[in-house]
Amino acid sequence: MNWNHILTVYLKELKDSLRDRRTLISMIVIPTLVMPGLMFGVGYIMTKVMKKAREEPTSLVILGGAEAPGVVAALRAEPKFRIVEAKADYRQLVSDKKIRLAVEIPAGFEAALQAGEPKTVTLYHYEGELKSGMGVAAVERFLRDFRERTVTERLTHRGLPVSLVKPFEVKRQNVAPPEKVGGNIIGGIIPYMIIILCFTGAMYPAIDLTAGEKERGTMETLLCSPLRRVNIVLGKFLMVMTASVATMALSLVSMGLSVVAGGSLLGGGRAAAAASSAGAKDAAAGFIPLLDPLGVLGVFAMILPVAILFAAVLLAVALFAKSYKEAQSYVSPLIIVIIMPAVLGMLPGIELTAKTALVPILNLSLVCKEMLSGVWHWPYIALIFGSTTVYAGVALAACVWMFNREDVIFRA
Repeated sequence: MNWNHILTVYLKELKDSLRDRRTLISMIVIPTLVMPGLMFGVGYIMTKVMKKAREEPTSLVILGGAEAPGVVAALRAEPKFRIVEAKADYRQLVSDKKIRLAVEIPAGFEAALQAGEPKTVTLYHYEGELKSGMGVAAVERFLRDFRERTVTERLTHRGLPVSLVKPFEVKRQNVAPPEKVGGNIIGGIIPYMIIILCFTGAMYPAIDLTAGEKERGTMETLLCSPLRRVNIVLGKFLMVMTASVATMALSLVSMGLSVVAGGSLLGGGRAAAAASSAGAKDAAAGFIPLLDPLGVLGVFAMILPVAILFAAVLLAVALFAKSYKEAQSYVSPLIIVIIMPAVLGMLPGIELTAKTALVPILNLSLVCKEMLSGVWHWPYIALIFGSTTVYAGVALAACVWMFNREDVIFRA
């Protein structure tokens, strides 16, 4: 193994990649411009849509209610509700999303309230539909307030204190520092994004440096040079790893700036309102989650063996293909293999243990979530780094072995 030869191949491949438009688009343009633009645009649209859905009056049908004029009048007087006359089957209206829900008030409802007899109000809604769920929550809040007013009136009428049915209050108090809160909120998303970005950043350069060169006929020229195969492989491997890490770093920096800018734009009104009572610093912290800076550095350190693993695997898979298109068909399904363990790391109940520390991708997702929360499990961190390094070494050795096989390089 000659490092001068490896560096020569690496610089040659780097120069060729920087001249290739597809590589530049996948490595620089998409992570720095397209992905942050999409993220900010989708976030902005989602914010507008959710705000509009919350502000829109809840359309509902009242079933019964002839013997409960007070409740019906209160529902009609509430500006958040829009009462619709049922001209068809209310179940069909809810299923067709023409109304959000139907409220069934039982017969003799107000008389039963006066007599102290329990009655049940039924809400017919569309399970899983966003607007219907919002409507149900709004009507439940209305009925809960109505129930509390009824209880208060009964107690007052009998000369009893309200504390009789509400003997104590429940208050929430956060004891975790902001860094742990922020790490717990988005700690599972960041490793997922890093894993996907590392993989996609290495994918196109790996295809271009193997199947792409086969298709262009430049692979034979490179093999005729007085360089050992291992030096050629390592030079190409370093180029793919550079593209992977560069894509991930550029994406995270640009998306971080987008989140800060988006938080300032979208949360300006709320931050200003909160600043008058709690201070501008607390308001900003409430909108943008804080992360442990050392945890962020730790995540970048843990990415290195994963980037090596991705680069080696993608080079080996793409080398087996005869053309660029065939390599894409081999490599693209691997994204599912990468996504599934990363998604599992975001699920509740899956914790970092000695067993999960040996599972590739899943271990990175779990440990990064812990580090971003400021929790450092050093034995597990060492086990994850070591095991991932071993997996990467095996993948790189397999890549070198395949590159030395003539039937693979010159596969007809």
